[in-house]
Amino acid sequence: MTAASVGCLALAWWQWVRFESGGGSFQNLGYAMQWPLFAGFCVYAYFKFVRYEEAPPQPQPSDTVTEIPAGLLPDRPKAATRTDDDAALREYNAYLAELATADADQTKQKTTGTGT
Repeated sequence: MTAASVGCLALAWWQWVRFESGGGSFQNLGYAMQWPLFAGFCVYAYFKFVRYEEAPPQPQPSDTVTEIPAGLLPDRPKAATRTDDDAALREYNAYLAELATADADQTKQKTTGTGT
C-alpha cells in the first residue's frame, strides 16, 4: 500500500512538473490532479481489506432462495391481441398472397423451361 501510494504521488509530482514546463498542457494538469486520487484509493482499499480480515461479513447460505421484490422490475409486455376485422389488412394480405403465387409461377416456368 505504501509503495503504491508513494508511486502514485510521485507520478502526480512528475505530471505537475511536466505541466509547468514549456511543453506541458492541461492534460498534464488533469493527470497531476488524478494521481493523488489513485493514492487515496490505495489507502482506502488497504484499510477496507484490513477491516474485512478482522471482521469478515457473514456469508450468505447458498441453499436459500432470494426473491426479487414485487414491483422492482418492469412488467413483461403483453402480447398484442390479433383482430381480423380490419378490412384493409385482409385486402393487403390477399394482395401479398397473389404476388407470392405469381412469383412462384414465374420461378416454376424459369426452372422447367416452359413459358414464353
